[in-house]
Amino acid sequence: QVQLVESGGGLVQPGDSLRLSCAVSTRSFDTLIMGWFRQAPGKEREFVAAVSRAGGGKKYADSVKGRFTVSRDNDKNTVTLQMNSLKAEDTAVYYCAARNGLSLEVAVAEYSYWGLGTQVTVSS
Repeated sequence: QVQLVESGGGLVQPGDSLRLSCAVSTRSFDTLIMGWFRQAPGKEREFVAAVSRAGGGKKYADSVKGRFTVSRDNDKNTVTLQMNSLKAEDTAVYYCAARNGLSLEVAVAEYSYWGLGTQVTVSS
């Protein structure tokens, strides 16, 4: 059983920063690939970032590369998404996800476990 709970969303202005966290309840956190996805109104859920089991491997969507940073703490069972230089188009519900395996997948279907999401709104 793997449970994920996101936190840290909110309303910010363009150019601001926001830090999302995901707390994961499981005995085997360090065996999971962790990912962040987002879904804007009327759009499909899309990949944002993923981090390998030990934290050394990372993958980002082109739209967030250079602005967002994903990291994990295997001692605390948490994964974090640091979002800088936020834009209006970053507005979405952000989801934390986990999958078993070794590869940093970008497809929604590759992830077995999901949180309920946290809203991020970027608006002036």
